[in-house]
Amino acid sequence: MTDLDIELEQFQSLLDESKRAVIFTGAGISTESGIPDFRSPGGIWTRNQPIQFQDFMASETMRRETWRRKLNIDPSIRAAEPNRGHRAVEKLVRIGKVSAVITQNIDGLHQRSGVADDRIIELHGNSTYATCLDCGQRHELDEIMPQFEADETLPVCRVCDGPYVKPATISFGQSMPEAPMRDATQQTEACDLFISIGSSLVVYPAAGFPVMAKRNGARLVIVNREPTELDAIADLVLNREIGPTLGDIAGVN
Repeated sequence: MTDLDIELEQFQSLLDESKRAVIFTGAGISTESGIPDFRSPGGIWTRNQPIQFQDFMASETMRRETWRRKLNIDPSIRAAEPNRGHRAVEKLVRIGKVSAVITQNIDGLHQRSGVADDRIIELHGNSTYATCLDCGQRHELDEIMPQFEADETLPVCRVCDGPYVKPATISFGQSMPEAPMRDATQQTEACDLFISIGSSLVVYPAAGFPVMAKRNGARLVIVNREPTELDAIADLVLNREIGPTLGDIAGVN
């Protein structure tokens, strides 16, 4: 039996013993779908410094730059399809083994794989639509992107005429959303197995959830291609490709 076989057997045993598992996902699960990793060397943020939330609010120029970047990034997100890892997560939720998916990702691929919205907790928002920061109205990108692409006209809210229509993601300097943070905390405290998938576990406060789960008595499994700073406290670490690993565990192609 190979080391991989042993690790997969251990993972399967932990999952079989669990009564209430929670999955936590980061960028690594989506890079296998062709979505670029923002933070890694050569990633988007190494080429362009992130736009701070206060700059977006204060400057029309920075709001326009935000939407220019959105135009550049969007094609890769729209073209991406859920991969074997996403399908494995969906199956584990569907069969009742996983109670919630807490995600740092903004690509909507968990939803597209079939996971119900009420099982997904998005800590960093969602890039597949926009919201008005004044009244909260949701705006579909198909409604506002063509005009910006044509002449860089900034979107204005159709409900309140507010000028602060922004991709529905959490920017640097923007407060973390209270409801998702509260829901993630409740799910983490209630689980007996916390599975971190494709996250470097360096971005806080999100990266604090595995620690919270472990302190509350849950088992901790980390699946990531590279080592993380929390490997030392994990019950099992698998430095493997994510799609094949999860696909084998869940029995999906």
